[in-house]
Amino acid sequence: MDGETTPRIAVYPGTFDPVTNGHLDLIRRALRLFDRLIVAIGENPAKKPLFGLEERLAMLEEAVADWPEEERKRLEITSFSGLLVEFCRKRGARVIVRGLRAVSDFEYEFQLALMNRKLARDIETVFLMPGFRWIFISSTIIKEAARFGGDLEGLVPPGVARRLREKFRLG
Repeated sequence: MDGETTPRIAVYPGTFDPVTNGHLDLIRRALRLFDRLIVAIGENPAKKPLFGLEERLAMLEEAVADWPEEERKRLEITSFSGLLVEFCRKRGARVIVRGLRAVSDFEYEFQLALMNRKLARDIETVFLMPGFRWIFISSTIIKEAARFGGDLEGLVPPGVARRLREKFRLG
């Protein structure tokens, strides 16, 4: 293989409904560890997201639009349906990145990781913690705060805050 190594490709899956600054922090952390990161919005018919798939893709793209070129060229934002491990295989990814905010996340994330290992022993799951300032943020909490007119400044990208206000007709 003339001295070249296989690029380390990881997939960071999620609903991203909506993307938060905690998600963006994890994306940047993962970019420090992997050559290429695919942020993959899962299409799950069982979930009823506030934002449609195209809106979530647009919010993620907008949120990283002003990032340095070096980061953006190693980042892909897309969607997928079906089994995550099959998506990883098709894209040449050997790692799934998952975020852990608190102990309460661990049990669910651990179950997912074990099931993915059962389905695909060659794909590893790596857990990353966001910075302390983002530990308490989740998309669910953000939507609840937005629904009642809470101040989201510094918690989500400005475009996301605007879209949330529009969804809840708050200005």
